[in-house]
Amino acid sequence: MFNRSTRPWITVRTQQFSFHIDRRAPFALLIAMLVTLAVMVINIGVGEYPVAPLDVIRTVFGLETGNPDHAFIVNTLRLPRMLVAVLVGIALGISGAILQGLTRNPLAEPGILGISAGAGLVAVTLIVVVQDIPSSVIPIAAFAGASFTALLIYLLAWRGGDSPIRMILIGIGLGSIGGALTTLMITFGDIYDVQRALIWLTGSVYGRSWDELGALLPWIVVFVPLALLSARHLNVLSLGEEVARGLGGQVAQQRGLLLLTAVALASSTVAAAGTIGFVGLMAPHIARRLVGPDHIGLMPTAGVIGGLIVVAADLVGRTIFAPIELPCGLVTAAIGAPFFIYLLYRSHGR
Repeated sequence: MFNRSTRPWITVRTQQFSFHIDRRAPFALLIAMLVTLAVMVINIGVGEYPVAPLDVIRTVFGLETGNPDHAFIVNTLRLPRMLVAVLVGIALGISGAILQGLTRNPLAEPGILGISAGAGLVAVTLIVVVQDIPSSVIPIAAFAGASFTALLIYLLAWRGGDSPIRMILIGIGLGSIGGALTTLMITFGDIYDVQRALIWLTGSVYGRSWDELGALLPWIVVFVPLALLSARHLNVLSLGEEVARGLGGQVAQQRGLLLLTAVALASSTVAAAGTIGFVGLMAPHIARRLVGPDHIGLMPTAGVIGGLIVVAADLVGRTIFAPIELPCGLVTAAIGAPFFIYLLYRSHGR
């Protein structure tokens, strides 16, 4: 049953469980989803061969459009790219919300743990040093590098307990080392291989097909629901370790599971689309403005907002200097860097 009161919450109670969610969350989530779908349709229709939005919708649902080329253009070339973009944004938004809640740091985001740097180092090593590596191998190697970096951070940060502050500091240090080694390899690499590596490092969904979508989808299906189910634990952990222990929470286990979820989501996006920065920083802050700090409503909203940011960034990158196409990671960096400075200035003012 739903319990409605004068408070801004919707409470759901059954015999098995109960939870409450900010009343703003369902409405904000619905609006964000509709806007995201609209931007996806527009993005699919934009290109050297434009397709009208209504024809895009008809083609996706297998309805007759009167043009046999639409099926190939929409379903084969552009639709998988958009689905990869929105899933990457969802994963980054939720991962950022988890990390900000765990560390109680509004500046935290997936890149701060050094995950992107570890993945980028492995990818650049294969592209520039090993060379002649099939494109299908690079995402797998990038995920392995990101996972190894996350494991190394956790092991180095463990001293009788897992401190979020130690994880952040060690992640920044390892990320700096990885970035320096990556720059060194790029400096001495062949110009063709360096260009290929730089495009991948910038972050792009260009040329993504159903194969990349199929590789990304299992991670989303497993870890996004796991993150949403852990939202209540994150609410407790965000109050501080002492308070969480006082409330009977299993702090180390819950924090470890949430950290694993955040790392898995961020790593899967690096493997699928390269390093797209600042989405995990911006999406949770925008969602927090819309639905408040409660992670039950915040996490799904941050995910949808993240998807919207990546899809919109891809649309801007494709159209602003057409026919030249900018990687969406470059667009998010252009927006996210000033946003980061604003947050830094605001937090310093407090």
